[in-house]
Amino acid sequence: MSRDEKKKVLFVIGMEQKLERFIKEETNVNLENTIILQAYQPVVSHPFDDLMRDIIIAVYQDNVEEIVVASTNDFQKNTGDILNKIYKNKELQNKIQTLDYLFKNCMPEFPEGSVSVWLEGYKTLKDGVQKTVNFIRNHPLLPSHVKVKELYIDLENEKVSEIV
Repeated sequence: MSRDEKKKVLFVIGMEQKLERFIKEETNVNLENTIILQAYQPVVSHPFDDLMRDIIIAVYQDNVEEIVVASTNDFQKNTGDILNKIYKNKELQNKIQTLDYLFKNCMPEFPEGSVSVWLEGYKTLKDGVQKTVNFIRNHPLLPSHVKVKELYIDLENEKVSEIV
């Protein structure tokens, strides 16, 4: 993975502990020109969500010329367990039911349609990252010269695949 040493690169990555170290060691990037933005899932769920805002601010504040959204094979941390905890909580069940009613009847702009769909996110990280790359590439506030790429990292086999 070759990069221009002087180019500012923003990596949008998940919270996997090995990921940041792996990117620094294996991608041949100049650390002085690298910004790493971590989120529980490196996924933009809406063109104007907080992660997208952080990306746009980084682009303008730090003169970022390339954005790399990284996904891994290590992502499958069982979100099902977390969701089960939420759904089994009696207090939250009533709140979720109320929110679902509001989203369906009072706020049709809510893109996911229900709290459950919103909490579950994309079925696979790969789908989410591909949609994120498209959201970023097509965002009206992103300068046209900024390149956006997807990076797949196989942490088990220590392999990197760049998807343009």
